Amino acid sequence: MLYDDHAPAHFHAEYGEYKISVDVETGVVSGRFPPRALRAVMEWLELNKGCLMEDWALAGKHEALKKIPPLE
Repeated sequence: MLYDDHAPAHFHAEYGEYKISVDVETGVVSGRFPPRALRAVMEWLELNKGCLMEDWALAGKHEALKKIPPLE
């Protein structure tokens, strides 16, 4: 997530040369990712939606974001 980013709540992910942004609430993806990596990102999203929304609110207030663990 980026501070002062535009709505709706979303996050950015990179994998090698690939870049995407993902809407936290709808799961809509902009950009391209390899299928296997995209599945992992979407699984991580489903497990962490609440934390992501909390971080979105913190970013809007320029407060420190909470660390969200990676998918294991």
